[in-house]
Amino acid sequence: MTVPDERPTLRIGELSRRVGVSDHLLRAWETRYGLLHPSRSTGGYRLYSEADADRIRRMKEHLAAGLSAAEAAHAVLAEAGGTSVDVRAAAGVSVTELAVSLREALESFDEPTAQAVLDRLLSDLSLPTVLRDVVMPYLADLGARWQQGTASVAQEHFASFVLRGRLSGLARGWGNGRGPLAVLACPVLELHDLALMVFGIVLNRQGWRISYLGTSTPIGDLARAAETTHPELVVISASASDVLEPLRDELTSLAARFPLALAGPGVSAELARAVGARHLPGDPVTEAEHLAVL
Repeated sequence: MTVPDERPTLRIGELSRRVGVSDHLLRAWETRYGLLHPSRSTGGYRLYSEADADRIRRMKEHLAAGLSAAEAAHAVLAEAGGTSVDVRAAAGVSVTELAVSLREALESFDEPTAQAVLDRLLSDLSLPTVLRDVVMPYLADLGARWQQGTASVAQEHFASFVLRGRLSGLARGWGNGRGPLAVLACPVLELHDLALMVFGIVLNRQGWRISYLGTSTPIGDLARAAETTHPELVVISASASDVLEPLRDELTSLAARFPLALAGPGVSAELARAVGARHLPGDPVTEAEHLAVL
């Protein structure tokens, strides 16, 4: 087996490009877990080696297998014969405290702090845990407060923009591979699609390919996309019932041609049964995990 080159030749930007991990997250893993062993160039730059890159690739493999970041780092260091860390101490701040910090940052329009908290969450916890236990509860609470008038349009837009940017990064490349294909869309007039993005990200981590059509997609256009791609599943998500109820006939026709699932709080079990679709009533992370093992 080839031993990774320990010579420090890579600056952090190049390392980030090679391993597909942001430089912010690389620094967090270096500081918190000791995964990277940089040297200083004569000009004062931190330089990393191919061995550092190899440890990050192994870290990603463990994360994809469902380990938390702390557990994954412990495993990588053990495999390399390095000094392990106390993963309980490394985790430090509780999920609840980080969730509160994220909410405070988003609602005070503090994007740098929000990104730093998201980096910390993603470095300490598994991706499904972050999405199910932090991101989705926050979005549900924000939506409820927006409807009640206790959260402003500006707050909702800012938080959605920050979280959408992070989710888009996690979704990068989700159409690659050879796994089963799912086409995901929201119906016309449905503009809230972050939960559907979360569903797609988790489903992709389970080996599925994702074709994402996003918000306000006419059923006819969705059907034509499905005719072209031949998916194993079509998923439509709605946050309010009034956008799907007028579409019963179109949904019935779609379900007769393709395996169809309906998700989101705007979907009732009765509607799914009436149109011949599968009902996905749970949170998007859990539903994606359950669907992937069927």
